[in-house]
Amino acid sequence: MDVLNIVKGLISEQLGADEDSIGMETSFEDLDADSLDIVELVMAIEEEFNLEISDEEVESIRTVGDVVRYLETKV
Repeated sequence: MDVLNIVKGLISEQLGADEDSIGMETSFEDLDADSLDIVELVMAIEEEFNLEISDEEVESIRTVGDVVRYLETKV
């Protein structure tokens, strides 16, 4: 499973960002994501990977790489 490409696809879909511009070091601030965008993205990730991410865990996620590393430990 290529977690990075799945996450990039979800981010592109949810935030309207170009997948080619999304990398491991891309922050959600770089993508101009507000708190509602983050909530919607987390819900999409939870649905895609069939898991639940706690609010505390979400608060520690700042970059695409953080999301990928988190998911790799869960799936």
